[in-house]
Amino acid sequence: MFSNSLIELDRAHLVHPVASYRSHENLGVRVLASASGATITDASGKQLIDGFAGLWCVNAGYGHDSIVEAAARQMRELPYATAYFGLGSEPAIRLAAELAERAPGDLNHVYFTLGGSDAVDSTIRFIRYYWNARGRPGKDQFISVEQGYHGSSTVGAGLTALPAFHAGFGLPFDWQHKIPSHYAYRNPAGPDPEAIIAASVAALKQKIEELGGADRVAAFYAEPIQGSGGVLVPPRGWMKAMRDLCRDLDILFVADEVITAFGRTGPLFACSQDEIVPDFLTVAKGLTSGYVPMGALFMSEHVYQTIADGAGTSAVGHGYTYSAHPVSAAVGLEVLRLYEGGLLENGRKAGARLMAGLESLKDHPLVGDVRGRGMLAAVELVVDKERKTPLPADAEPARRIFDRAWNNGLVIRAFTHGVLGYAPPLCCTEAEIDAIVERTRQTLDETLADTDVRRALMG
Repeated sequence: MFSNSLIELDRAHLVHPVASYRSHENLGVRVLASASGATITDASGKQLIDGFAGLWCVNAGYGHDSIVEAAARQMRELPYATAYFGLGSEPAIRLAAELAERAPGDLNHVYFTLGGSDAVDSTIRFIRYYWNARGRPGKDQFISVEQGYHGSSTVGAGLTALPAFHAGFGLPFDWQHKIPSHYAYRNPAGPDPEAIIAASVAALKQKIEELGGADRVAAFYAEPIQGSGGVLVPPRGWMKAMRDLCRDLDILFVADEVITAFGRTGPLFACSQDEIVPDFLTVAKGLTSGYVPMGALFMSEHVYQTIADGAGTSAVGHGYTYSAHPVSAAVGLEVLRLYEGGLLENGRKAGARLMAGLESLKDHPLVGDVRGRGMLAAVELVVDKERKTPLPADAEPARRIFDRAWNNGLVIRAFTHGVLGYAPPLCCTEAEIDAIVERTRQTLDETLADTDVRRALMG
């Protein structure tokens, strides 16, 4: 009765993100009741391994009492403090300092947001201010990468390059442009890493020329690994090549690490693996392990100083009520302590085991590609390995595979084009990683038995 009443209340009142409203009304909500470690429990008592860490975010895992205590202690002492009027709180100041100390290169200045989307939006505002401060207002065009994701806010969603985030919304804006993804499995340049890198560099140069040259282009945005586009992993050296080109042409480079930061690919920041220092870096999700909302952007030294000098004694007119929220900052400090107290190391070991386990699925008739880095991975399904033919749309890969995995005790991301996404908590044990792989194989076997899938497989 408890669960049924919640289902009806949900149907009547709660608008879900990125959902077909009519389909959701028909199917009803699955109510989550509790969680611990890497395990979640629904309202019926069913337990599942959360192979997606909520929404790529519960990196530390569920149920850490020390995080709860850090939040409660801060709520009792100072539940809110504005960062306006020159005011601040100790947790926010200390978190900014701790993050800046660990960030790549000279990313010394931290602006806190509520999440990843408004962190990206904030970069757009700061970038425009930066070029105006440098007396170059004509640099007003922005470029991102197809199949990339940079949030679903009004402006950031235009940098996102996924059809569902544009359709019906009048996006992208005419100053937002795209170049093709590096998507190694399906790249027209073929699988050779150097060819893929060369193709992307050429595409960016061409797009810059189409827009009137580097004097018109303000910034280029890229994820170290494209998350919502299907966990697309660029060749080693891709980020560095793109960053070097932007530096040579005096175009700001924004690394979107909303998904990849805080141990998701191994270290605190994926950019350190790519050996680059961007002009801006955005984070969220793992910053607080999803326990409370918070995001941030890092500014490099030259960006901060240019904006500060440009404003002089005037205020830089950008701010959020909940920027540098003390409770979120207190949680962020404790989560950082847990990462460095063993979770990052466990995540590296678990990530190696996850990748090895998923690689073992390559012999399955439906598995075309396995890719990933650390605790961020994907399995791409096909019905013809030689031609790389995707699962047929009428097989409803997203709905059916998610449902089957759920029934098998596993939560994964099932994309509409037949890609399975994985982003388990860093706390996963060896047994939990093995269970993720085994439950995936079981789900694939059940999908293989579908009449429409078998028909497509046979040509």
